Amino acid sequence: MSFNTSSRQLPKTDEAPEDMPSQEATPLDAPEPKAPEAKAPETETPEAETPETGTAETETPQTEEPDAEAPDAETPEAPDAEAPDAPDAETPEAPDAEVPEAPDAEVPEQAAAAPETDVDGDTPAAAPRPRRWRRVLGGWREKYPVAARVLAWATTAVALAVVVVALLMPTQADKFRVAAFVRLPVEAIFGAALLIVLPRKPRIAVAVFAGLGLGALTVVNFLDIGFNEYLGRGFNVVLDWSLFSDAQGYLQDTFGKGGALGIAALAVTLVIAVLALTTMSVIRLGNLAARNTETATRTTLVLAIAWVTCAALGVQYAAGIPIASEHTMQALQFKAEQVRRTLRDEAEFAKIAKKDDFADTPPDQLLTGLRGKDMMITFIESYGRSAIEDPVMAPGVDATLTAENEKLTQAGFAAKSGWLTSATYGGSSWLGHSTFMSGLWISNQQRYRTVTAGERLTLPGAFKKTGAWDTVGVMPGIQKAWPEQKFYGIDKLYDSHNLGYKGPKFSWSTMPDQYALTAFERLVHSKKHDKPLMSTIILTSSHQPWAPIPKLVPQDQVGDGSIYDAIEKAGKKPADIITDSTKSKQEYGKSIQYSVSSLINYLVKYGNKNTVLIFLGDHQPIARVSGNHASRDVPVSIVAKDPKVLDKIADWNWADGLQPKQDTPVWKMNAFRDRFLTAYGSTPAP
Repeated sequence: MSFNTSSRQLPKTDEAPEDMPSQEATPLDAPEPKAPEAKAPETETPEAETPETGTAETETPQTEEPDAEAPDAETPEAPDAEAPDAPDAETPEAPDAEVPEAPDAEVPEQAAAAPETDVDGDTPAAAPRPRRWRRVLGGWREKYPVAARVLAWATTAVALAVVVVALLMPTQADKFRVAAFVRLPVEAIFGAALLIVLPRKPRIAVAVFAGLGLGALTVVNFLDIGFNEYLGRGFNVVLDWSLFSDAQGYLQDTFGKGGALGIAALAVTLVIAVLALTTMSVIRLGNLAARNTETATRTTLVLAIAWVTCAALGVQYAAGIPIASEHTMQALQFKAEQVRRTLRDEAEFAKIAKKDDFADTPPDQLLTGLRGKDMMITFIESYGRSAIEDPVMAPGVDATLTAENEKLTQAGFAAKSGWLTSATYGGSSWLGHSTFMSGLWISNQQRYRTVTAGERLTLPGAFKKTGAWDTVGVMPGIQKAWPEQKFYGIDKLYDSHNLGYKGPKFSWSTMPDQYALTAFERLVHSKKHDKPLMSTIILTSSHQPWAPIPKLVPQDQVGDGSIYDAIEKAGKKPADIITDSTKSKQEYGKSIQYSVSSLINYLVKYGNKNTVLIFLGDHQPIARVSGNHASRDVPVSIVAKDPKVLDKIADWNWADGLQPKQDTPVWKMNAFRDRFLTAYGSTPAP
């Protein structure tokens, strides 16, 4: 029997049940052909005919009725069919359904012919693809109604959670707590009210725009968390994009090229996922509100009343966590103000940088109290106050400072130490270097570019201006062109490429501090000079991730650095400590001990009565090591054999030795230059 013959017979069962072949009654749950009661429900309501047609579609090929039955199906019963279906039965579609398609009833193409012979006659034929898609989804929902409802509610719950979390996410890791996410965000209430009243197309457009904006804000929030964790400040949307190249270099040095590329790819994927997730979540919630306008309106009104009440009464979960939240609006206002301040700061700082009390001081009136001295200004990477005061790191570091101070005393040196507040934190060491040596507060990349493009007098530049010193720089951390050399007034630069090192890198650090100082002695200090030296040295072994850490070796075995191969291989890997705060603190403390010991050993071995050493940290280590909300203070020490050198700073009230006391005065780092120049005989001449 053909598919079309079977489908046309179904509406006529109550007219001539005795003529209905038993083979067709069987698929319709009627075991006996003479039982008209079994057919009656199928013809009373058109809605019941659709599934029966589907049954005929799937089961007709199995009956394999002879074609002789086709005329029986087209007897005068057709005009006697039910009133709604009578016109359809008389249309030309009835004979078309009987044409040679009958032999094709057993082939898959019959499914494509189904829309053309809709037995209901109530709806027009649909295109095959949408019908299949709807049929699949509808069939799944009908087959698993409970699972379908659970999935729908779960998806809606996830969408709501995504939006709420994005609206309430803190910008600092230590502020993540349950109470922060169970508040009423006013932005969500306004957004819901807007989506309820908008027509479909504008609603979807607004939902997409809002979702993308919310996703972008979430990405910036994650950046804020990372920057607060590492640099002790939030992400600056104007200035900080340039730091990503430095971050990529750090990752490559720490995890290798493959690891760095993998992390970068993961970061890009997460950004795309966040944008997509927030956008789809807002769209889903907007559509849900539109389908349930009355319920959504009541809910929004209740939440709005609750928000106003809580805001008016100042209801809070805890101090600083109000139930009525304006977190996102406040964050946007802060970022907008940050942009305005940043743009305004550029012009203001350019004016400040031009004012210099020592710019016009004659050379013979600069640094008269240090003439004839071999000067060394040395920065120890990430050497911060926490190294001396944190209970995990302090015992080892303090013991090292005490032991090294005894070495100095035995060698005839003395030291005084104080605190300086760095302009940076956790990284961006060049900001600390430029702040210390220029006497300006260089707290961001824009200020750094501005000052280094000018002619500000730096400490090395002041020594050079006198004509009484040769200036050199030993900077193993520099691995590419460094145009700032001219700004700092450094005549000769020794970077990572010309210190003769043949050993391995220690993560980011290109060479151990002991080797860098040994190379300085070999290439520079031991040579005969017509003038004393003003040397700027930047040590890097205490740079994060503090694994592996070099070890001190006998001075006569340093050589070209090959001896460090075995030490590097035996050391810890960055992955061993980078996610563990306690291990990071322990290894950081060891790296500071190594750097301080390397420097003092060099001074004791190669220093003389005219050597003056100034050494300090450039900034605190990252928050995971220094602790949340730690100060930006770093230790600074001046070491000399000539007692007159330290007598000139007696009124600074610095502590004796290499370890400043807790109550030792704290200065901003940019104040050091002018105090130092003044103490050692320089006359201001703005």
